[in-house]
Amino acid sequence: AMIAFAADPPNNSDEPGEFDVEPPILKQNLSDELAEEGTPDGDVARCEKKLERSKRNAAGAERMWRIGVLAKIEVEQRALKVIKCEAEVASARVAQAKGTVTEQETRVASGQATKQELEVAKTVLAQLIEAEQKAVAKRESAELEFAEANLRRQQRLLKLGSAHKSDVSNAEEKLAELKGPKN
Repeated sequence: AMIAFAADPPNNSDEPGEFDVEPPILKQNLSDELAEEGTPDGDVARCEKKLERSKRNAAGAERMWRIGVLAKIEVEQRALKVIKCEAEVASARVAQAKGTVTEQETRVASGQATKQELEVAKTVLAQLIEAEQKAVAKRESAELEFAEANLRRQQRLLKLGSAHKSDVSNAEEKLAELKGPKN
């Protein structure tokens, strides 16, 4: 028995050996970006999944705030994230529609599609651009409201002695940045 033990010494090093067990790769641990990278359809799908996740997170937040589990700022942040995700989805759909229009233009040039199909694609693109503009305006409005509420909150906390002047100045800077001219 001693000869067998001496012939195969135990592996006490940090390096993996033949008996180390690797955990299985779980599907939910794989990133969506690896599976759908580079495709406009994948980008829209990824944004829609993100939107659904943020909607689920925000759904029960108000009730959780009432019972004292979450802070009011967390509820506001979750609602803001839903609005941001909606704007991302709208932008991704516009990018996808632009790709479709470009594809239709090349197909019309080569004679594989009719001009009517191209016009339909352009009409859809125009509708999606309008929806994107509304979503972006809603996002900007929500961000501005959140920044104003945060500034008021920080000012109240400063009066109570629970915040620092730097917190108030940071909130003021964020609000000024959002109110500033857009490029």
